Amino acid sequence: MMDVAARFGDNLVRCRKQAGLSQDEMSIRASVHRTEISQLERGLRIPRIDTLAKLCGSLEVDPAELLQGINWTPGDRRHGHFVAATDG
Repeated sequence: MMDVAARFGDNLVRCRKQAGLSQDEMSIRASVHRTEISQLERGLRIPRIDTLAKLCGSLEVDPAELLQGINWTPGDRRHGHFVAATDG
């Protein structure tokens, strides 16, 4: 099992730093409060779809960049679950 919020947060931090933005700068560009950016980066929250779109737009990245390594395994006779992806 994986922590989806933590993985998303790691991806968000990586993309924000690659864009050369502070949390304050990104919050202004994305029209999202800085405390929400902080909570997302620390894995305390998972963004709504509209927030995901704002984050991608402000970072000029494809949603796949923020969702990297987050994979869903569909259920067969059991419930589906998230699994950690192997990078490579």
